[in-house]
Amino acid sequence: MIDRKDIREIASNYDLDKVKVGMVASHSALDVCDGAIAEGLPTLAVCQKGREKTYTEFFRAQRDASGKVIRGMVDEFWVFDKFNELMLTDNQKRLIDENVLFVPNRSFTSYTSIDAIENDFRVPMVGSRNMLRSEERGEVQDYYWLLEKAGLPFPEKLESPRDIDSLVMVKLPHKVKKLERGFFTVASYSEYQEKSSELLKNDVITEEALAQARIERYVVGPVFNLDFFYSPIETEMNPIELIGIDWRFETSLDGHVRLPSPQQMTLVGEQQMPEYTVCGHNSATLRESLLEKAFDLAEKFVAASKEHYAPGIIGPFCLQTCVDKDLNFYIYDVAPRVGGGTNVHMAVGHPYGNALWRTEMSTGRRLALEIRRAIEMGKIEEIVT
Repeated sequence: MIDRKDIREIASNYDLDKVKVGMVASHSALDVCDGAIAEGLPTLAVCQKGREKTYTEFFRAQRDASGKVIRGMVDEFWVFDKFNELMLTDNQKRLIDENVLFVPNRSFTSYTSIDAIENDFRVPMVGSRNMLRSEERGEVQDYYWLLEKAGLPFPEKLESPRDIDSLVMVKLPHKVKKLERGFFTVASYSEYQEKSSELLKNDVITEEALAQARIERYVVGPVFNLDFFYSPIETEMNPIELIGIDWRFETSLDGHVRLPSPQQMTLVGEQQMPEYTVCGHNSATLRESLLEKAFDLAEKFVAASKEHYAPGIIGPFCLQTCVDKDLNFYIYDVAPRVGGGTNVHMAVGHPYGNALWRTEMSTGRRLALEIRRAIEMGKIEEIVT
């Protein structure tokens, strides 16, 4: 892991009047760009050829003669053949020379090597560099390990498919869509054998991934992605903020649940088993009596992150939860960086973030506000790793 002292030294040489907010142009980039523009910070999107037009054309920023943005949010863009070219020494030097503070997202950690991010990427990152690996299920100290250390609730793990005696979720990667899920649900060992065989035959999963899959008891209830923010530079108010809540649209699951049950029973082959590929998000709120429980989750997570991943979580993080019939939360996934659903409150904010900050406050804007506050307070070294 790159020593944080080295990153702080690099950041200390930045011209803080010319800081840019940079990110991989995917995942949550539009929210991050929009938030930076709202806080008066220029943006830089690192694009991949063939999927760049969203950023280079359709949401490209236009400024008037005074420099005010009158349209869009992407000021500058670099287009590479592959995202991982960002890691080349010359490109890192360009980022540093242009005073870029880099915001990690899931695409960054998926399209580039986490080893390289930890050991070779010398650009100051706003967030927790040493926590990004915890998102990889199967690592010794993955987020399940951290949740257990924190005493936080998560779905019960079954050690063997033969232990399946009620509805479970089998969690493993998709064979073809490398960044997506090959998840499936079953309620018995015989159903597990039947469904896994069908998914193997249809090239949805692999034998190797199936052997390493995590099997969890299914929690029946709604899903809430809790988009939190932790500020290490806040001195007067609580440093933990709930910026917003989102939930997912998943293909082809959402298509299945829109069908009457008799029609679901007629599906065969590839149509028969839903996939869980996220294709969009929507906004949600919680009943007020559940909010304190949600904050309790965040407080325990932040405390455990400081103990086991010093300096701990910095900035945005997302606890992906489901709520059972007795209103108990279970954390089934953790994003130790900006969440994938924050575009849902881009520009307009979210009821919680807006109410807290008395303005339109999305995760992207809150992140940019933290950068601006750190610059003004002379504490930029406290928010970078």
